[in-house]
Amino acid sequence: MANNASISMEIGNDGVALITMLNPPVNALTLSALEELKRCYEEAIDSDNVKAIVLSGADGRFCGGLDISVVENVHKHGDISLLPDASIGLVVNKMENGKKPSVAAIQGFALGGGLELAMGCSARIATAKSDLGLPELRLGVIPGCGGTQRLPRLVGTSKAVEMLMSSKTITSEEGKELGLIDAIVSSEELLTVARCWALDIAEGRQPNCNSLQKTDKLGPKDESLEILKSARQRYTVPHYKACLDVIEEGIISGGYSGVLKEDKLFKELVLSNTAKGLLHVFLAERATTKVPGVTDIGLKPQRIEKVAVVGGGLMGSGIATALIISNISVVLKEISHEYLSKAVKSVEANLQGFVTRGKLNQDMMKRTLSLLKGTLDYEELKDVDMVIEAVNENVSLKQSIFEDIEKICTSECIFASNTSTISLDVIGKRTSSQDRILGIHLFSPAHLMPLVEIVRTENTSPQVIVDVIKFTKILKKVPIVVKNCTGFAVNRSFFPYMQGPDLLANLGVDIFRIDRVITEFGMRLGPFQLQDLSGYGIYLAGVKEFVAAFPDRSFQSPLVQLMVENGREGKKNGKGYYTYNKGSKPEADHSVIQIVEESMRLTNVAPGGKPISVTDEEILEMIFFPVVNEACRVIEEGIVVRASDIDIASVHGFKFPPETGGIMFWADTIGYEYIYSKLKSWHESYGDFFKPSTFLEQRACKGFALGRIVLT
Repeated sequence: MANNASISMEIGNDGVALITMLNPPVNALTLSALEELKRCYEEAIDSDNVKAIVLSGADGRFCGGLDISVVENVHKHGDISLLPDASIGLVVNKMENGKKPSVAAIQGFALGGGLELAMGCSARIATAKSDLGLPELRLGVIPGCGGTQRLPRLVGTSKAVEMLMSSKTITSEEGKELGLIDAIVSSEELLTVARCWALDIAEGRQPNCNSLQKTDKLGPKDESLEILKSARQRYTVPHYKACLDVIEEGIISGGYSGVLKEDKLFKELVLSNTAKGLLHVFLAERATTKVPGVTDIGLKPQRIEKVAVVGGGLMGSGIATALIISNISVVLKEISHEYLSKAVKSVEANLQGFVTRGKLNQDMMKRTLSLLKGTLDYEELKDVDMVIEAVNENVSLKQSIFEDIEKICTSECIFASNTSTISLDVIGKRTSSQDRILGIHLFSPAHLMPLVEIVRTENTSPQVIVDVIKFTKILKKVPIVVKNCTGFAVNRSFFPYMQGPDLLANLGVDIFRIDRVITEFGMRLGPFQLQDLSGYGIYLAGVKEFVAAFPDRSFQSPLVQLMVENGREGKKNGKGYYTYNKGSKPEADHSVIQIVEESMRLTNVAPGGKPISVTDEEILEMIFFPVVNEACRVIEEGIVVRASDIDIASVHGFKFPPETGGIMFWADTIGYEYIYSKLKSWHESYGDFFKPSTFLEQRACKGFALGRIVLT
């Protein structure tokens, strides 16, 4: 028997060596664990007492893959020699070609390097509902232990490409249908069946499958190459293309050649800026649930099982959908039968969207919808665990709702508002339940967007915050805990993004060029496309709110109001900065240049009344550096727990390109000294919109970074 901190081996009387990975909570593979795993395989192969090997994981989990700290260390030192040599040295040489068969006994999950180890075994036995997948592309790299070669040979090229490109998991049941899993058994039978299967292989009663040598699932070479060609048209990001290139290498030149190329490209990609950015997002996302003074004082979350949603409009119906899709009972309160009927139909339409996308079938949709109950009577809310108010941004209406629910609901019920503009202190002013009030700010469409801002007041109890953090995780949302302020973290940090493009337009920069620069950077829409899509009314209301809150650094442009006065409403009426016709892509409407020129005349901010000359890089900087600047103020005021929370807010709330690591991590890569110097120069030339914050100035002078601050 061999043991170390993360690997154990026990040789049974049946001649089976049971090797167990035991590195909680996910049995991640550290460098020492991989070395010990290799040593155990060598010992088992050399032992006359061992006929076969079973590889398993402790505590009901197989393996979650390579320990993230290994990659962090590589990034820190810029040295790929710190990566393990497991692909050839362990999986190929010891597991596949090591003379004695091994069987993977999978329970819970086999992800990333964990699934790659399992695919290097001669067979795979799994318990029901175990998760299987290779999510490496989400972290900016490709699988590095043979996954790009063995997965296509076990499940076929088409399914392998789908799994790799999406980074999504499949269940062991689907794995069995595809050929990835050989048998599904109960957890009680798992090790017994795996041991017997391993002995059957060793004694010739079952085939010894070397997955790297399989070709039957690949099908005709031309078909596989056509699948890859089609995938390249959809997935153009470099690390996705690298993954497809490696698969192709294996199809053309054989599995071993593919493994060698995979190993080379994996190591190159690990040090890429994309990998660094995506790893930061991954780690920062995990950190958002850690709130000093709240989550570290021993409180246990109370389960929220029944929720009332007051208001069934766009947000309310979206919130209700998000809840019932997560198996939470919902009481949807409206003020009339007409409004209630519309709200229920909106929820049904949202669920039908899941059916259309293959996320639900009709039976599942019916069961999910059964969790929704509509009502016009507050009495139906008397036994709910939480109420989420989602009505229009009307102060007196929200206050009266909170008064009404306080009279009906239990003394433990949590009172939440989905407001995006009104102070929670004002909303809850008329109640005596200040400790149970907080904001749950979801983003539209609420059943699809992942981010939730949990807004605490000075009076919100830690227990309520802990409860709601757990609740958002049940919804499969990403929470960030923020303090009460105008716009909270996302809209507050990004309000300069609403005003900056208009300022540039009034300085004479072509609006369509601005959109092109921003979309080429990685934003899904340019700022003027976004104005068209969201509607000018929403834009004007947002600008009004932030001008009132921060008049010293807001830029007030007449441009959008002029657009409205000229009969343009964006996509709503088909005429905005772009024209919108059914069945065709939006087209730039160059006649709006006359409106832009009128706005320039009214604002008179362009020096000498002439358009400024800027590069594409300067356009990008003049739009996003003010966002960084405002985010610095948000950090300084303690609105967020840590700077990396703004990265998560930017990626999940504003769709800032995730491969950048988020807005603050991106700023770190540029350098705060440079950002400060540019803002200072623009401030002198174009006004207070660009005035550097004191916090940014201090960081620039001291050379401090911000985006890499993940944990406090």
